[in-house]
Amino acid sequence: MKATIVTIGDEILIGQIIDTNSGFIAKSLDKIGIQITEMLSISDDKKQILDTFLSLQNKVDLVVITGGLGPTKDDITKHTFCEYFDDKLIQNDEVLDHVTALIEGIFNRPITQMNKDQALVPSKCHVLFNKVGTAPGMWMKKENTVFISLPGVPYEMKYLVENEILPKVVREYKRPYILHKTILTYGQGESLVAERIEDWENNLPEFIKLAYLPAPGRVRLRLSARGTNKEILEKAIDENVISLTKIIGDIIVGFDEDETIEVVLGRLLTQQGKTISTAESCTGGKIAQVFASVSGASSYFVGSVVSYATETKVSVLGVSQQAIDAFSVVSSQVATQMALGVQKLMKTDYAIATTGNAGPLKGDADATIGTVFIALATPSGVIVEEFNFGQPREKVIDRAVNKAFEMIQKEILKNL
Repeated sequence: MKATIVTIGDEILIGQIIDTNSGFIAKSLDKIGIQITEMLSISDDKKQILDTFLSLQNKVDLVVITGGLGPTKDDITKHTFCEYFDDKLIQNDEVLDHVTALIEGIFNRPITQMNKDQALVPSKCHVLFNKVGTAPGMWMKKENTVFISLPGVPYEMKYLVENEILPKVVREYKRPYILHKTILTYGQGESLVAERIEDWENNLPEFIKLAYLPAPGRVRLRLSARGTNKEILEKAIDENVISLTKIIGDIIVGFDEDETIEVVLGRLLTQQGKTISTAESCTGGKIAQVFASVSGASSYFVGSVVSYATETKVSVLGVSQQAIDAFSVVSSQVATQMALGVQKLMKTDYAIATTGNAGPLKGDADATIGTVFIALATPSGVIVEEFNFGQPREKVIDRAVNKAFEMIQKEILKNL
């Protein structure tokens, strides 16, 4: 089966909001064996919507549309559906009861006519009941293509995808299996990783495809297998992951989308009963943010000091003014004192510290722009390294964050 995802909204086209719905829908459909051929964003214009529908008719099996289902006049998706399917809007009593209970019972205000109009749906559509919002979804088929309309509000869209669309597609359509396995590597660039695994890649079965997903300081390798026999696909994926691990096991830190390095580190720290804290200057709290993004991080991540200003390094972390005067605020000596300072302040087993010139201006330091010192305080001492991550500023920060996690992981693994 093939599908196209269409987002409707001028706010997306002018960059006022970022389309996150398409990624969620694509990932959800891919898991049940539906191939996404295209993602489109179009304006809130009836002709544009109709032309898009016509161009996709019989070209794909599913067209999933988000947006344009609100109660205001600029939301025209339902009316456009009626025109395309030669239909008319009728009141759905179940939806009206739900909208009334939501507005009057939970929001505690009188229901308006505009709210009631949310219960109007095309008479020929299969209603996708939206228990978490007021706008129902719509499922309508014309010839060989199903058109599915969903609200643009992300949590409402997600509810309908998970509870209405996926179960219905699984029940009614026969689909191939599409399996993915993601291998997360740290510390080597895309070209070097590709060189190391070239022979392995050349010998992959035809039904397994490899994709490189690079980011500063890390590369994700995604294996994708497509076929009708799930057991054969799983076995082939597992065998090739094992053989890959023998080649680049030194830089593999995790598997699958959720097995990021911060998740791996959290598990390692928890298993060892150890804690960690951060002292960040040039990274501005981003290491702490990534740590805290993992559920349950409070059991090992104690806290952070974002000592962006020089005086904060001195007054909060106890960095000596003499070290700053002698070696500059961007130096191994200052990074070391920052790590030791936050380790003492937070009473943690490990502490990571960053100081550097991310650019575009030098600030209080004389070091070359792109220079970053990262210090890791451990129970037995301090490890400090110097890097130059170049430019632009965003690249320097991202690479510093990734390198910090890599340093932490390598040190913790020594103690296993």
